Amino acid sequence: MCGIVGYIGKREAYPIIIKGLKRLEYRGYDSAGVAIISDNQLNIYKKQGKVSNLEAFTEGKNRSGAVGIGHTRWATHGLPNDINAHPHYSADGDLALIHNGIIENYDVIKRELISEGYTFRSETDTEVLVHLVDHIAKKEGVWFGEALRIALNHVVGAYAIVAISKQFPNRMVAARKSSPLVVGMGEDGDFFVASDATPIVEYTKDVVYLDDEEIAVIDLEEGFKLYNIKDQPQTPYIQKLELELEALEKGGYEHFMLKEIHEQPRSIHDCFRGRLNATDGWVSLGGVRAYEQKMIQANRLIFVACGTSWHAGLVGEYLIEELARINVEVEYASEFRYRNPILTENDVVIAISQSGETADTLAAIDLAKSKGATVLGICNVVGSSISRATHGGSYTHAGPEIGVASTKAFTAQVTILTLMALSLGRKKGTISEWDFQRLITELESIPTLIQSVLEGNDHIEAIAKKYKDATNALYLGRGNLFPVALEGALKLKEISYIHAEGYPAAEMKHGPIALIDENMPVFVIATQGNSYEKVVSNIQEVKARKGKIIAIVTEGDLQVEEMADDVIAIPAVNDHLAPLVATVPLQLLSYHIAVMRGCNVDQPRNLAKSVTVE
Repeated sequence: MCGIVGYIGKREAYPIIIKGLKRLEYRGYDSAGVAIISDNQLNIYKKQGKVSNLEAFTEGKNRSGAVGIGHTRWATHGLPNDINAHPHYSADGDLALIHNGIIENYDVIKRELISEGYTFRSETDTEVLVHLVDHIAKKEGVWFGEALRIALNHVVGAYAIVAISKQFPNRMVAARKSSPLVVGMGEDGDFFVASDATPIVEYTKDVVYLDDEEIAVIDLEEGFKLYNIKDQPQTPYIQKLELELEALEKGGYEHFMLKEIHEQPRSIHDCFRGRLNATDGWVSLGGVRAYEQKMIQANRLIFVACGTSWHAGLVGEYLIEELARINVEVEYASEFRYRNPILTENDVVIAISQSGETADTLAAIDLAKSKGATVLGICNVVGSSISRATHGGSYTHAGPEIGVASTKAFTAQVTILTLMALSLGRKKGTISEWDFQRLITELESIPTLIQSVLEGNDHIEAIAKKYKDATNALYLGRGNLFPVALEGALKLKEISYIHAEGYPAAEMKHGPIALIDENMPVFVIATQGNSYEKVVSNIQEVKARKGKIIAIVTEGDLQVEEMADDVIAIPAVNDHLAPLVATVPLQLLSYHIAVMRGCNVDQPRNLAKSVTVE
């Protein structure tokens, strides 16, 4: 969850590190810090709050030097404050280290180090690690990179680490296990290290993604060398970045979230580009094509995911069971990994993650593979851990998503799952050729339909103004629109801090209806489809309790308009594809409500984009 940046080369490190930390701030913004080697001195500056606070704090201080590391923190161990901020450093000030992850056995190591005379400034597990490395270096008489390698053989947990020492001013060491880390190789012999590629793309397209338990030693004279923690040399695999710098800018929008909501016509089109052709009548997901017969013959498909990706999996469950008649289960990855699930080689597990780095989902993948199941992935980030850990899968091609609250990643995941359902259904013969052709033709038109919804932004903003002071909200939907209700409620919670819950509309009578009064906004997805009449009945029940109805309806629907306090009309669309269109107005509602409440839309409190620890 934390963001890591490192630079070693001939340029000034500080501007590169600060710019990189700003690009990584979506991974955590509790505190930030830098360590830079300058004239054989290690200068360390740390500050609670955002990177801008650090930038102001370092004004007028010595920030020169061509070797440095930086960190933006999402707090796990210890409060967000200056002392607990990274980098952490050894007692003699020779060694500095930054870390993303959790050292699970830190308390045992800490007690041993205290018995050796070490004292601790912070409450963090990371300071334990830096003192352990320092202790090994002094006791064994080895340089700090070798000491780090030895230390990592005694560490239990997850880590992405970068360390520097003023005793070796031309050298940097990076290590990774279960937390992402990428090394970029510049044309002038300089190197960049980061949690993901966003701080690197400006300087180079050549990168190496570290694998678990790999250690990179970067030396300005000897270059880049790769080892595992057993000290065995590894051969680095250099990849070309597909990421473009323009994708990391706001592009004239006030917030990244608003930009990403408006990018959905393009991101959905990019998602099915080359995978769908309505004119010629085909759908093909190249990354899973070799596994489609396995999926058709499987006992069941199991989606494992967290948060928004879990909601996408629920939509996928409806689609695949309806169109392909294959049994699907959707599991929270965090629960799946701990409940000793019954898995066999006849099961197919599909992991869904925007970042491809979600810790619980990666653990679920490891468990599924250990049981012999086939494991596929759906993720957005090329080269991510999930893409490398799975047997096959599909990238969503949604482009970078900087806003912490996911928007375009959700609709891209649903698009992939729709393509998967259509392809499996056609191969299995559970969908007629006429229905298949009709659905892929309509799927091709979804970007245009979403664009028309976005053009109603002003109307949605006016509705948001009416409900911005609510303290609670309900979201109701039926069938494959029930997950959209869940997703709408999550968006409101995440960025506006209004308590909201999503329910199947019929479940309202089993408890939640007790909450409804004249102050309760109820957002109902009431598009015309198989459950339309039932949803209309649910709306009448809410109105009888004086609840405020905000309805997402199909254009031309006058029946619901007469009952609802406010309506947002969306274009008519097939039931199977309705989630792609119906979710967009809910995203805009949440966005505008949060802005009106003065909330930080792109960086909501306590949240980080990529959950790389439990």
